[in-house]
Amino acid sequence: MERSLNKMKNNNINSTRSNMMKDNELFHVIHKVPCGDTPYVKAKHAQLIEKNPEMAIVWFWKAINTGDRVDSALKDMAVVMKQLDRSEEAIEAIKSFRPRCSKNSQDSLDNVLIDLYKKCGRMEEQVELLKRKLRQIYQGEAFNGKPTKTARSHGKKFQVTVQQEISRLLGNLGWAYMQQAKYLSAEAVYRKAQIVEPDANKSCNLAMCLIKQGRFEEGRAVLDDVIESRVSGSDDCKTRQRAVELLSELEASLPRGRDAEMEDVLGNMLDDDFVLGFEERTATSFKSKRLPIFEQISSFRNQLVC
Repeated sequence: MERSLNKMKNNNINSTRSNMMKDNELFHVIHKVPCGDTPYVKAKHAQLIEKNPEMAIVWFWKAINTGDRVDSALKDMAVVMKQLDRSEEAIEAIKSFRPRCSKNSQDSLDNVLIDLYKKCGRMEEQVELLKRKLRQIYQGEAFNGKPTKTARSHGKKFQVTVQQEISRLLGNLGWAYMQQAKYLSAEAVYRKAQIVEPDANKSCNLAMCLIKQGRFEEGRAVLDDVIESRVSGSDDCKTRQRAVELLSELEASLPRGRDAEMEDVLGNMLDDDFVLGFEERTATSFKSKRLPIFEQISSFRNQLVC
């Protein structure tokens, strides 16, 4: 009888432990918090469970300094700093500590930097980084000559195609040029992006570039394509509304004289040094590594800005 009671007691204890372990695992899965008691784990707990970003940054720093999952700690810390309007500090942290990170993490760190440069208004640095990433794709370095690569966002893995990555980078580059009032450069970038992967949001940005140059009829034609659902993504309510608003602004604008239009053209020249240098490279040493997507746009290379 006593043995039976002890056996039942042990079974209950084991069952309780098993349930606790399952609950613990479920907790980490639901909240996307890693298991353990390391500085990085404590940082993620402070960030996601306690909702204490300042404490999370303290633990992220400890993780970086002790070599605990440095790749993830540096990237996650930069994201938290951006949320706290400490983007300049995040930029310097990435620049200082990215040499400690693995080669595979450099691409994701670049993507964080792009967002941080945009947040801080550091357009020149953003433009240079975007150009470099586009060169890497063109030269076959970023995708290792493959049509897709694995990316990660919010803990989930997914496949990104060459076209999608080029389109994303070109969209960022076009927007950066617009912030610099380089509307001809932005126009060329957006036109190239539309060749790679047509998109209604980029069509609206292209129309804005044309409107800024006083080319109202061309801008109207681009917006009409969005409003008439002739471009991918036109069914998005916000994008359609934006197209309608831009069209209203266009119609309310008074046509300008030829002198004013020429002033825009002369004041917003293309980034010729980069164009010429890129053309020379693509015509020589990198030609053999060129990915198929670039063959589709070879006839438009005279407009290439990146």
